[in-house]
Amino acid sequence: MHRPHPQEAAPSPSDAPAPAGPLAGMRVLDLATLFAGPGAATLLGDFGADVIKVEHPRKPDPSRGHGPGRNGVGLWWKHLGRNKRNVTLDLSTPGGREVLLKLAGTADVVIENFRPGTLEKWGLGWEELSAANPRLVLARVTAFGQFGPYARRPGFGTLAEAMSGFAATTGEPDGPPTLPPFGLADAVAGLATAYAVMAALSGRDRTGAGQVVDMAIIEPMLAVLGPQLLWYDQLGYVQPRMGNRSANNAPRNTYRTADGSWLAVSSSAQSVAERVLHLVGHPEFTEEPWFATGTGRAAHAEEIDKVVGDWIARHDRDEVVAAFEAAQAAVAPVYDVRDVVADPQFRALGTVARVEDEDLGTLRMQNVLFRLSATPGAIRWTGRPHGADTAEVLAELGLTAPRIAELRAEGAL
Repeated sequence: MHRPHPQEAAPSPSDAPAPAGPLAGMRVLDLATLFAGPGAATLLGDFGADVIKVEHPRKPDPSRGHGPGRNGVGLWWKHLGRNKRNVTLDLSTPGGREVLLKLAGTADVVIENFRPGTLEKWGLGWEELSAANPRLVLARVTAFGQFGPYARRPGFGTLAEAMSGFAATTGEPDGPPTLPPFGLADAVAGLATAYAVMAALSGRDRTGAGQVVDMAIIEPMLAVLGPQLLWYDQLGYVQPRMGNRSANNAPRNTYRTADGSWLAVSSSAQSVAERVLHLVGHPEFTEEPWFATGTGRAAHAEEIDKVVGDWIARHDRDEVVAAFEAAQAAVAPVYDVRDVVADPQFRALGTVARVEDEDLGTLRMQNVLFRLSATPGAIRWTGRPHGADTAEVLAELGLTAPRIAELRAEGAL
Protein backbone atom coordinates (compact mmCIF):
# COMPACT_ATOMS: atom_id res chain seq x y z
CA MET A 1 0.00 0.00 0.00
CA HIS A 2 1.20 3.46 -0.72
CA ARG A 3 0.08 7.04 -0.90
CA PRO A 4 -0.27 8.52 -4.35
CA HIS A 5 2.43 10.96 -5.32
CA PRO A 6 1.59 14.31 -3.66
CA GLN A 7 -0.56 16.20 -6.11
CA GLU A 8 -0.55 19.89 -6.84
CA ALA A 9 -3.37 21.41 -4.83
CA ALA A 10 -5.81 23.56 -6.75
CA PRO A 11 -5.92 27.28 -6.01
CA SER A 12 -9.45 27.04 -4.65
CA PRO A 13 -11.88 24.27 -3.67
CA SER A 14 -14.29 25.17 -6.48
CA ASP A 15 -11.54 24.38 -9.01
CA ALA A 16 -10.42 21.22 -7.20
CA PRO A 17 -11.20 17.70 -8.40
CA ALA A 18 -14.04 15.80 -6.77
CA PRO A 19 -13.24 14.79 -3.17
CA ALA A 20 -11.19 11.62 -2.94
CA GLY A 21 -11.16 9.03 -0.23
CA PRO A 22 -13.54 6.78 1.66
CA LEU A 23 -15.39 9.68 3.35
CA ALA A 24 -16.40 11.37 0.09
CA GLY A 25 -20.05 12.39 0.42
CA MET A 26 -19.79 13.08 4.16
CA ARG A 27 -20.28 16.69 5.26
CA VAL A 28 -18.66 18.00 8.46
CA LEU A 29 -19.30 21.42 10.00
CA ASP A 30 -16.24 22.53 11.97
CA LEU A 31 -17.46 25.16 14.45
CA ALA A 32 -14.52 24.64 16.80
CA THR A 33 -11.45 26.80 17.36
CA LEU A 34 -7.79 26.16 18.02
CA PHE A 35 -6.69 22.54 17.87
CA ALA A 36 -8.54 19.51 19.26
CA GLY A 37 -11.89 19.87 17.49
CA PRO A 38 -10.46 21.38 14.29
CA GLY A 39 -7.80 18.65 14.28
CA ALA A 40 -10.51 15.99 14.21
CA ALA A 41 -12.18 17.78 11.30
CA THR A 42 -8.86 17.91 9.45
CA LEU A 43 -8.44 14.14 9.80
CA LEU A 44 -11.93 13.61 8.34
CA GLY A 45 -11.26 16.06 5.53
CA ASP A 46 -8.01 14.30 4.64
CA PHE A 47 -10.05 11.26 3.66
CA GLY A 48 -12.59 13.01 1.53
CA ALA A 49 -15.18 14.59 3.82
CA ASP A 50 -16.52 17.99 2.75
CA VAL A 51 -15.43 20.00 5.79
CA ILE A 52 -16.96 23.46 6.14
CA LYS A 53 -15.05 25.58 8.62
CA VAL A 54 -17.33 28.12 10.33
CA GLU A 55 -15.62 31.16 11.89
CA HIS A 56 -16.89 34.35 13.47
CA PRO A 57 -16.93 37.19 10.89
CA ARG A 58 -14.87 39.52 13.06
CA LYS A 59 -12.96 37.05 15.26
CA PRO A 60 -11.18 34.42 13.14
CA ASP A 61 -10.01 31.15 14.65
CA PRO A 62 -7.01 32.09 16.85
CA SER A 63 -5.01 29.24 15.29
CA ARG A 64 -4.54 31.49 12.25
CA GLY A 65 -2.17 33.57 14.37
CA HIS A 66 -0.47 30.83 16.39
CA GLY A 67 3.20 30.13 15.90
CA PRO A 68 5.52 31.40 13.18
CA GLY A 69 4.23 32.91 9.96
CA ARG A 70 5.65 33.93 6.62
CA ASN A 71 4.71 37.13 4.75
CA GLY A 72 2.02 37.71 7.35
CA VAL A 73 0.45 34.30 6.72
CA GLY A 74 0.11 31.90 9.65
CA LEU A 75 1.74 28.57 8.83
CA TRP A 76 -0.06 26.48 11.45
CA TRP A 77 -3.35 27.35 9.80
CA LYS A 78 -2.10 26.13 6.42
CA HIS A 79 -1.84 22.66 7.98
CA LEU A 80 -4.84 22.71 10.33
CA GLY A 81 -7.13 24.36 7.77
CA ARG A 82 -6.30 22.07 4.85
CA ASN A 83 -9.14 20.39 2.96
CA LYS A 84 -11.67 22.78 4.52
CA ARG A 85 -13.97 25.31 2.90
CA ASN A 86 -14.19 28.51 4.95
CA VAL A 87 -17.35 30.44 5.77
CA THR A 88 -18.12 33.16 8.30
CA LEU A 89 -21.20 33.13 10.55
CA ASP A 90 -22.04 34.94 13.75
CA LEU A 91 -24.00 32.16 15.44
CA SER A 92 -25.32 34.51 18.10
CA THR A 93 -27.37 36.45 15.52
CA PRO A 94 -30.75 35.37 14.11
CA GLY A 95 -29.31 35.25 10.60
CA GLY A 96 -26.32 33.19 11.69
CA ARG A 97 -28.59 30.76 13.53
CA GLU A 98 -30.81 30.46 10.45
CA VAL A 99 -27.89 29.63 8.18
CA LEU A 100 -26.32 27.20 10.63
CA LEU A 101 -29.56 25.23 10.94
CA LYS A 102 -29.77 25.08 7.14
CA LEU A 103 -26.20 23.80 7.01
CA ALA A 104 -26.90 21.29 9.76
CA GLY A 105 -29.75 19.94 7.67
CA THR A 106 -27.22 19.00 4.98
CA ALA A 107 -24.49 17.71 7.29
CA ASP A 108 -23.50 14.40 8.84
CA VAL A 109 -21.35 15.82 11.63
CA VAL A 110 -21.03 19.03 13.63
CA ILE A 111 -17.89 19.54 15.73
CA GLU A 112 -17.90 22.30 18.36
CA ASN A 113 -15.88 23.28 21.40
CA PHE A 114 -17.82 26.11 23.04
CA ARG A 115 -18.24 26.04 26.79
CA PRO A 116 -21.22 23.88 27.78
CA GLY A 117 -24.49 25.80 27.40
CA THR A 118 -23.24 28.23 24.74
CA LEU A 119 -24.95 26.59 21.78
CA GLU A 120 -28.10 26.22 23.86
CA LYS A 121 -28.00 29.95 24.66
CA TRP A 122 -28.06 30.65 20.91
CA GLY A 123 -30.89 28.22 20.23
CA LEU A 124 -28.49 25.80 18.54
CA GLY A 125 -28.31 23.02 21.10
CA TRP A 126 -28.85 19.32 20.47
CA GLU A 127 -32.62 19.72 20.57
CA GLU A 128 -32.62 22.23 17.72
CA LEU A 129 -29.85 20.60 15.69
CA SER A 130 -31.35 17.12 15.86
CA ALA A 131 -34.76 18.53 14.94
CA ALA A 132 -33.16 20.03 11.84
CA ASN A 133 -31.44 16.72 11.07
CA PRO A 134 -32.26 13.57 13.08
CA ARG A 135 -29.26 11.77 11.54
CA LEU A 136 -26.76 14.38 12.71
CA VAL A 137 -23.78 13.50 14.94
CA LEU A 138 -22.79 16.37 17.25
CA ALA A 139 -19.25 16.10 18.62
CA ARG A 140 -18.72 18.35 21.64
CA VAL A 141 -15.03 18.76 22.48
CA THR A 142 -14.22 20.57 25.73
CA ALA A 143 -11.49 20.44 28.33
CA PHE A 144 -13.61 18.75 31.01
CA GLY A 145 -16.74 17.41 29.31
CA GLN A 146 -20.36 18.51 29.35
CA PHE A 147 -21.09 17.90 33.06
CA GLY A 148 -19.35 17.70 36.43
CA PRO A 149 -17.88 20.33 38.74
CA TYR A 150 -15.30 21.59 36.21
CA ALA A 151 -17.49 21.52 33.09
CA ARG A 152 -17.80 25.29 32.74
CA ARG A 153 -14.18 26.08 33.44
CA PRO A 154 -12.07 27.38 30.55
CA GLY A 155 -9.39 24.91 29.61
CA PHE A 156 -6.76 23.97 27.06
CA GLY A 157 -4.64 20.94 26.27
CA THR A 158 -1.96 22.03 28.73
CA LEU A 159 -4.40 21.47 31.59
CA ALA A 160 -5.09 17.96 30.32
CA GLU A 161 -1.37 17.24 30.13
CA ALA A 162 -1.13 18.33 33.78
CA MET A 163 -4.29 16.71 35.16
CA SER A 164 -4.00 13.38 33.35
CA GLY A 165 -0.75 12.49 35.11
CA PHE A 166 1.36 12.92 31.98
CA ALA A 167 3.40 15.87 33.26
CA ALA A 168 3.93 14.23 36.66
CA THR A 169 5.64 11.25 35.03
CA THR A 170 7.66 13.24 32.47
CA GLY A 171 11.06 14.73 33.23
CA GLU A 172 14.17 13.87 35.21
CA PRO A 173 13.75 12.29 38.65
CA ASP A 174 15.14 15.34 40.44
CA GLY A 175 13.52 17.87 38.10
CA PRO A 176 10.09 19.47 37.82
CA PRO A 177 7.09 17.97 36.01
CA THR A 178 7.55 18.59 32.28
CA LEU A 179 4.99 19.79 29.75
CA PRO A 180 5.49 19.10 26.02
CA PRO A 181 6.46 22.12 23.87
CA PHE A 182 3.62 21.38 21.43
CA GLY A 183 -0.10 20.57 21.59
CA LEU A 184 0.12 16.92 22.60
CA ALA A 185 -3.20 16.63 24.44
CA ASP A 186 -5.05 18.50 21.70
CA ALA A 187 -3.59 16.22 19.03
CA VAL A 188 -4.48 13.09 20.99
CA ALA A 189 -8.00 14.43 21.57
CA GLY A 190 -8.32 15.21 17.86
CA LEU A 191 -7.47 11.61 17.00
CA ALA A 192 -9.89 10.34 19.64
CA THR A 193 -12.66 12.63 18.40
CA ALA A 194 -12.27 11.47 14.81
CA TYR A 195 -12.53 7.89 16.06
CA ALA A 196 -15.58 8.75 18.18
CA VAL A 197 -17.29 10.42 15.22
CA MET A 198 -16.75 7.37 13.04
CA ALA A 199 -18.10 5.12 15.83
CA ALA A 200 -21.19 7.33 16.14
CA LEU A 201 -21.72 7.29 12.37
CA SER A 202 -21.43 3.51 12.37
CA GLY A 203 -24.12 3.41 15.04
CA ARG A 204 -26.27 5.72 12.93
CA ASP A 205 -25.97 3.30 10.02
CA ARG A 206 -27.68 0.67 12.20
CA THR A 207 -30.25 2.79 14.03
CA GLY A 208 -30.90 5.63 11.57
CA ALA A 209 -30.47 8.20 14.36
CA GLY A 210 -27.63 10.53 15.21
CA GLN A 211 -26.24 11.14 18.68
CA VAL A 212 -23.97 13.36 20.79
CA VAL A 213 -20.26 12.69 21.29
CA ASP A 214 -19.04 14.15 24.61
CA MET A 215 -15.24 14.38 24.37
CA ALA A 216 -13.35 15.67 27.41
CA ILE A 217 -9.74 16.45 26.46
CA ILE A 218 -8.55 15.25 29.88
CA GLU A 219 -9.66 11.68 29.14
CA PRO A 220 -7.76 10.66 25.97
CA MET A 221 -4.51 11.76 27.62
CA LEU A 222 -5.29 9.54 30.59
CA ALA A 223 -6.03 6.68 28.19
CA VAL A 224 -2.59 6.86 26.53
CA LEU A 225 -0.83 6.46 29.89
CA GLY A 226 -1.65 2.76 29.82
CA PRO A 227 -2.02 0.72 33.03
CA GLN A 228 -0.90 3.39 35.51
CA LEU A 229 -4.36 3.69 37.07
CA LEU A 230 -4.58 -0.10 37.40
CA TRP A 231 -1.14 -0.23 39.00
CA TYR A 232 -2.28 2.32 41.58
CA ASP A 233 -5.56 0.52 42.19
CA GLN A 234 -4.01 -2.89 42.74
CA LEU A 235 -0.57 -2.06 44.10
CA GLY A 236 -0.68 1.53 45.35
CA TYR A 237 2.12 2.19 42.86
CA VAL A 238 2.50 5.74 41.56
CA GLN A 239 4.70 6.08 38.47
CA PRO A 240 7.63 8.41 39.30
CA ARG A 241 9.58 10.60 36.92
CA MET A 242 12.38 8.50 35.45
CA GLY A 243 13.85 10.67 32.71
CA ASN A 244 14.31 8.50 29.61
CA ARG A 245 14.31 5.25 31.55
CA SER A 246 11.39 2.88 31.93
CA ALA A 247 10.05 0.99 34.92
CA ASN A 248 9.22 -1.87 32.56
CA ASN A 249 12.48 -2.77 30.83
CA ALA A 250 16.14 -1.96 30.26
CA PRO A 251 18.14 -0.95 28.33
CA ARG A 252 15.76 1.88 27.48
CA ASN A 253 17.34 5.30 27.28
CA THR A 254 19.02 7.84 25.05
CA TYR A 255 22.78 7.52 24.61
CA ARG A 256 25.36 9.89 23.11
CA THR A 257 27.68 8.68 20.35
CA ALA A 258 31.33 9.51 19.70
CA ASP A 259 30.35 12.08 17.05
CA GLY A 260 27.93 13.88 19.38
CA SER A 261 24.66 12.42 18.12
CA TRP A 262 21.94 10.95 20.31
CA LEU A 263 20.37 7.53 19.86
CA ALA A 264 17.33 5.92 21.47
CA VAL A 265 17.48 2.25 22.43
CA SER A 266 14.52 0.13 23.45
CA SER A 267 14.41 -3.52 24.50
CA SER A 268 10.84 -4.36 25.42
CA ALA A 269 11.35 -7.89 24.08
CA GLN A 270 13.61 -10.23 26.03
CA SER A 271 15.37 -11.43 22.87
CA VAL A 272 16.24 -7.87 21.88
CA ALA A 273 17.68 -7.10 25.31
CA GLU A 274 19.88 -10.18 25.02
CA ARG A 275 21.11 -9.12 21.58
CA VAL A 276 22.02 -5.65 22.82
CA LEU A 277 24.11 -6.97 25.70
CA HIS A 278 25.89 -9.44 23.44
CA LEU A 279 26.55 -6.64 20.96
CA VAL A 280 28.14 -4.36 23.54
CA GLY A 281 30.38 -7.17 24.80
CA HIS A 282 28.65 -8.12 28.07
CA PRO A 283 26.86 -11.42 27.50
CA GLU A 284 27.35 -12.28 31.18
CA PHE A 285 24.47 -9.96 32.05
CA THR A 286 22.07 -12.25 30.21
CA GLU A 287 22.93 -15.13 32.57
CA GLU A 288 21.77 -13.22 35.65
CA PRO A 289 18.39 -14.37 37.05
CA TRP A 290 17.12 -10.78 37.13
CA PHE A 291 17.77 -10.34 33.41
CA ALA A 292 14.93 -12.72 32.54
CA THR A 293 12.16 -10.12 33.03
CA GLY A 294 11.68 -6.53 31.98
CA THR A 295 11.08 -5.36 35.53
CA GLY A 296 14.18 -7.22 36.67
CA ARG A 297 16.28 -5.49 34.03
CA ALA A 298 14.72 -2.13 34.93
CA ALA A 299 15.84 -2.63 38.54
CA HIS A 300 19.40 -2.91 37.24
CA ALA A 301 19.13 -0.06 34.73
CA GLU A 302 22.14 1.74 36.20
CA GLU A 303 24.47 -1.16 35.47
CA ILE A 304 22.99 -1.87 32.05
CA ASP A 305 23.04 1.78 31.00
CA LYS A 306 26.71 2.06 31.89
CA VAL A 307 27.89 -0.77 29.67
CA VAL A 308 25.53 0.12 26.81
CA GLY A 309 26.34 3.82 27.08
CA ASP A 310 30.09 3.23 27.24
CA TRP A 311 30.01 1.11 24.07
CA ILE A 312 27.88 3.58 22.14
CA ALA A 313 30.09 6.46 23.26
CA ARG A 314 33.07 4.81 21.53
CA HIS A 315 31.36 4.70 18.11
CA ASP A 316 29.90 7.17 15.64
CA ARG A 317 26.17 7.27 15.04
CA ASP A 318 26.15 5.44 11.72
CA GLU A 319 28.40 2.70 13.09
CA VAL A 320 26.05 2.11 16.02
CA VAL A 321 22.94 2.03 13.84
CA ALA A 322 24.59 -0.42 11.42
CA ALA A 323 25.74 -2.68 14.25
CA PHE A 324 22.31 -2.70 15.91
CA GLU A 325 20.64 -3.41 12.58
CA ALA A 326 23.00 -6.32 11.92
CA ALA A 327 22.26 -7.68 15.39
CA GLN A 328 18.49 -7.19 14.90
CA ALA A 329 18.33 -4.90 17.91
CA ALA A 330 16.15 -1.81 18.14
CA VAL A 331 17.79 1.62 17.82
CA ALA A 332 16.84 4.96 16.29
CA PRO A 333 18.53 8.34 15.95
CA VAL A 334 16.95 11.17 17.90
CA TYR A 335 15.73 13.36 15.04
CA ASP A 336 14.74 16.96 14.72
CA VAL A 337 12.51 18.11 11.87
CA ARG A 338 15.48 18.49 9.50
CA ASP A 339 16.28 14.81 9.89
CA VAL A 340 12.63 13.84 9.36
CA VAL A 341 12.56 15.65 6.01
CA ALA A 342 15.78 13.94 4.86
CA ASP A 343 15.10 10.41 6.15
CA PRO A 344 14.76 7.74 3.44
CA GLN A 345 12.07 5.78 5.31
CA PHE A 346 9.82 8.83 5.63
CA ARG A 347 10.51 9.55 1.95
CA ALA A 348 9.56 6.01 0.96
CA LEU A 349 6.30 6.28 2.90
CA GLY A 350 5.49 9.71 1.46
CA THR A 351 5.15 11.07 5.00
CA VAL A 352 6.07 14.61 3.96
CA ALA A 353 3.91 15.99 1.15
CA ARG A 354 4.58 18.89 -1.18
CA VAL A 355 1.43 20.95 -1.73
CA GLU A 356 0.83 24.11 -3.75
CA ASP A 357 -0.55 27.06 -1.80
CA GLU A 358 -2.14 30.19 -3.25
CA ASP A 359 -0.33 32.47 -0.79
CA LEU A 360 3.09 30.92 -0.31
CA GLY A 361 3.79 28.65 -3.28
CA THR A 362 5.03 25.13 -2.58
CA LEU A 363 4.70 23.97 1.02
CA ARG A 364 5.89 20.83 2.76
CA MET A 365 3.73 19.38 5.52
CA GLN A 366 2.76 16.06 7.05
CA ASN A 367 0.81 13.91 4.62
CA VAL A 368 -2.45 12.15 5.48
CA LEU A 369 -2.17 9.94 8.53
CA PHE A 370 -2.24 6.48 6.96
CA ARG A 371 -2.35 4.70 3.62
CA LEU A 372 -5.41 2.95 2.16
CA SER A 373 -4.84 0.71 -0.83
CA ALA A 374 -8.14 1.36 -2.64
CA THR A 375 -9.46 4.73 -1.42
CA PRO A 376 -6.47 6.81 -0.27
CA GLY A 377 -6.80 10.21 1.32
CA ALA A 378 -5.16 13.33 -0.09
CA ILE A 379 -4.31 16.95 0.67
CA ARG A 380 -6.54 18.68 -1.84
CA TRP A 381 -5.72 22.23 -0.74
CA THR A 382 -4.12 24.07 2.16
CA GLY A 383 -5.75 26.35 4.73
CA ARG A 384 -7.92 28.94 2.99
CA PRO A 385 -8.41 32.65 3.78
CA HIS A 386 -10.95 33.68 6.38
CA GLY A 387 -14.46 33.42 4.89
CA ALA A 388 -13.18 32.66 1.40
CA ASP A 389 -16.00 30.25 0.54
CA THR A 390 -18.96 31.89 2.28
CA ALA A 391 -20.83 32.94 -0.86
CA GLU A 392 -20.27 29.58 -2.57
CA VAL A 393 -21.47 27.50 0.38
CA LEU A 394 -24.51 29.68 1.04
CA ALA A 395 -25.47 29.59 -2.62
CA GLU A 396 -25.40 25.79 -2.42
CA LEU A 397 -28.02 26.09 0.34
CA GLY A 398 -30.26 28.03 -2.04
CA LEU A 399 -29.66 31.48 -0.55
CA THR A 400 -29.89 34.18 -3.19
CA ALA A 401 -27.30 36.90 -3.70
CA PRO A 402 -29.66 39.57 -2.26
CA ARG A 403 -30.28 37.45 0.85
CA ILE A 404 -26.53 36.89 1.31
CA ALA A 405 -26.05 40.65 1.02
CA GLU A 406 -28.73 41.20 3.67
CA LEU A 407 -27.02 38.78 6.03
CA ARG A 408 -23.72 40.59 5.52
CA ALA A 409 -25.38 43.92 6.24
CA GLU A 410 -26.88 42.48 9.45
CA GLY A 411 -23.44 41.31 10.62
CA ALA A 412 -24.46 37.66 10.45
CA LEU A 413 -21.72 36.86 7.90
